[in-house]
Amino acid sequence: MSATPEIRAQSVSAADAGTASPAARSRRTVLKAGGALLLSVLAPTRAMAAQILAVRVWPAEDYTRVTLENDAVLKATHFTVKDPERLVVDIEGLELNPTLKSLVAKIQSNDPYIRQVRVGQNRPNVVRLVFDLKEEVRPQVFTLAPAGSYEHRLIFDLYPVREADPIAAMIEKGDWSNDGKSARADQSAPSASKAAPVETPATPASTASTAETAKPEHDAKLAETPVKPAEKYDHNGKLVRMLTVVLDPGHGGEDPGASGKNGSREKDIVLAIAKRLKNKIEDIPNMRVMLTRDGDYFVPLGTRVEKARKVQADLFVSIHADAFVQPTARGSSVFVLSEKGASSTAARWLADKENLADTIGGVNVRSHDRQLASVLIDLSTTAQINDSLKLGKSVLGEIGGINRLHKGSVEQAGFAVLKAPDIPSILIETAFISNPEEEAKLLDDGYQNQLADAIVKGIRRYFAKNPPLAKNRLT
Repeated sequence: MSATPEIRAQSVSAADAGTASPAARSRRTVLKAGGALLLSVLAPTRAMAAQILAVRVWPAEDYTRVTLENDAVLKATHFTVKDPERLVVDIEGLELNPTLKSLVAKIQSNDPYIRQVRVGQNRPNVVRLVFDLKEEVRPQVFTLAPAGSYEHRLIFDLYPVREADPIAAMIEKGDWSNDGKSARADQSAPSASKAAPVETPATPASTASTAETAKPEHDAKLAETPVKPAEKYDHNGKLVRMLTVVLDPGHGGEDPGASGKNGSREKDIVLAIAKRLKNKIEDIPNMRVMLTRDGDYFVPLGTRVEKARKVQADLFVSIHADAFVQPTARGSSVFVLSEKGASSTAARWLADKENLADTIGGVNVRSHDRQLASVLIDLSTTAQINDSLKLGKSVLGEIGGINRLHKGSVEQAGFAVLKAPDIPSILIETAFISNPEEEAKLLDDGYQNQLADAIVKGIRRYFAKNPPLAKNRLT
């Protein structure tokens, strides 16, 4: 076999090289370059491994999410192992690095579902993660394309096999033996909502197609009948219907929402306001509250709607903190759903921005239930929108007493989170977090307290003019 041009060129002795003519030396240089190029083309190359840029863990009662952010699309396979419960994930095209190893320290002892995680190089170019679990889970493993400030993401969502009953959870977290007043540490805070109870008519058994009389000594049995309207007896033995308000703190987890100049995040501020509001509403007899999220984790838009429908909510209030490209924008706003398009260009822009939450927060599209998805398409009703406008007007009027209004009337747009077909629903933009002055307000405990009081007053005024009656719910 003849030598390659590169080998022939290298066999020339140093003496020959020194006595060769300039033309010969030039030819040898060309031969060497050509040989090197040929070898570089023919030689096998090792693929560059993807790099893990960040790891994040979001533990919550609803589910725990683990996120691996990386600079390329990763392929992962997974399986579960019993006795003890484990989730095993193999990720191809990956080499172990310090960022990925840091996942071990990010698992908290109070995580509802993960006991610990082990990370190792299973074989060349394949990393194995082993999640030691506290109970059996339904894992969802999927990838997300770059969105917002994120690169590619590999997501592990660990859902409990035995899901909690939402009504039972409300009963457990609230002290119903005290007419709805919860035992809380912040009772010293003044509340304008501790006045007279909301007058709610008893639900007539003849008009409530799904109603069932509950025994006064067994309120907890409501947990066994989550699809039925909530009922309760007062101290005189009179049947009253519990009013359920669902509060929806926007964003959460992977989706931080808007941010302020001083580093505040919308998801944190609106959760704090929602918790204050929850406490105040629960101080009103015959009213109870569910939060769509009570911690820093992401809840898809459709799931927020479905949560409200599962507990037969009488009202749905989504809480946000607006942002705009210009820091001079300011004021509070209230929005409801629109059947015919947005009431203004700004309303349409805001709805489009808020509807991106699923893209940024990360939804496993393949697992979306068809019925749940249909709720977000076209099940809104004229009656629901009319009731929402009444609620929005009542709340906007009260908020106007503590903060400048961005617009003096309730606006409308196609917010996905407002599309519960049978629940009056509003979205409150509490203030512009992008405005430094309003950001300071949003971070102030006093302002948050005033805002919560104003929203409670608006809700009470709405119920006073629109007493809730038995409803035939869509199932």
